[in-house]
Amino acid sequence: MVHFKELQPTDHFEITLPHALSTNERQLLTLFYQPLIGPPPISLYLTLWAEAESHSVQVMNHYYLMQVLSLPLKQVFEARVALEAIGLLRTWRKDVADGRHFLYELVRPLDAASFFKDPLLSMFLFSKIGEGAYRKLRQRFLTMPNKAQFEEVTRTFTDVYRPINQSLPMDDLEINQATTGDYPFYYEQFDFKLLQAGLSEQLIPSAALTLEARDTIAKLAFLYNLSPLHMQKVVITALDEHNKLTTERLKRAAADFYKLTVSTDAPVLTKAFEKQIEVAVDENLSKEQELLQYLETTAPVQVLRDINNGKEPIPSSIQLAEDLVVKYGMSVGVVNVLLEYVMLSTDMKLPKAYVEKIADHWNRKQLKTAKEAMELARQERDKYSQWKQESAQPKQTQTKKPTYNNRKSGRDEQVPDWFYKRNEEPLQDKQPDGAIDFEKERLKILQKLDRAGE
Repeated sequence: MVHFKELQPTDHFEITLPHALSTNERQLLTLFYQPLIGPPPISLYLTLWAEAESHSVQVMNHYYLMQVLSLPLKQVFEARVALEAIGLLRTWRKDVADGRHFLYELVRPLDAASFFKDPLLSMFLFSKIGEGAYRKLRQRFLTMPNKAQFEEVTRTFTDVYRPINQSLPMDDLEINQATTGDYPFYYEQFDFKLLQAGLSEQLIPSAALTLEARDTIAKLAFLYNLSPLHMQKVVITALDEHNKLTTERLKRAAADFYKLTVSTDAPVLTKAFEKQIEVAVDENLSKEQELLQYLETTAPVQVLRDINNGKEPIPSSIQLAEDLVVKYGMSVGVVNVLLEYVMLSTDMKLPKAYVEKIADHWNRKQLKTAKEAMELARQERDKYSQWKQESAQPKQTQTKKPTYNNRKSGRDEQVPDWFYKRNEEPLQDKQPDGAIDFEKERLKILQKLDRAGE
């Protein structure tokens, strides 16, 4: 972003403050917004706020802001852009004879409840300050009476008022729909037509896709970088027994899907004009330590691909891995070790009964890490071999033993061959995105939801 084409020190500006701001909103700026956009944008906001509270309208130039903030023009401009993106500032520009004239309108920050309800902002804050600080903020700002024992009887606008003329210009309707959020996020960029193309009316009623639900779906897709085909599965999972899509259920379903298929780390949002910083890799790790780190941080679906030489896993294998993470509450590292152990000991198969029997054993052992799971798999190898024979079909096949105790010539002990080959090109092209039979997947999830509602 070339700032000198957008702004010069001699460019003038004036400030408008439509609403008086309170001490509570100053706290929100410091505790909620500052971790997201950093101190310079907040300093700029507070400076504009202080100037706007003067009774007389003043026209100043940007050199004044550079002096007050002790920042070069580039950082003043980037601070302004950050405020605009987060919804704290609106900017208008007018070209005049001697340069440009700007009008800055300060926008009040979201209240705490709206901030935590927003999937983008809340996850962004969580990734910045961590779980402990995040929970403390929620407890501090959301101490509200428990409404679970009450029934809401608030009347809506349409309950009280009746329109004289029910016709509404489509242009106005589109504008209203495009500005549902309190910061500039345009959810029409998400392809809702593709999303709904794979969702039948019987499975997901169109009434469930309310304006609020659409807004949440678009934000979650942006946050987790999920396609409309991926969001189909999220939407199906999030639908409750009353055929409604609540924000909380959508957020939970998207987080579970992301953790299973993409990464166990929380998604991170970065500024578009900042260069990406490459993460340093510790080159002193042994191959077994590298394997453990990989198993702890990689989505189970990707592990299934890597073990199978890059080929896309079948839907039943994906569903089994998803159940282990979501339904049984196992950590991703433990699930990855379990999948690898079973596949390498059953000639690349995943017998569901065998997997679930070991999973039940590991859950009762309260395993939390890939290392703990790997050590237990070594210790109980004979027992698991017996379980495998009990769950196998009458016709036995010769299978490979797990590689945890095998030593490969010239390679580290306890590291399987597939781990060395995971970055090699697969023998066959991977299936294109969306090649999974989503109709079968939807029916399976629908059956699961029906059983849960019985």
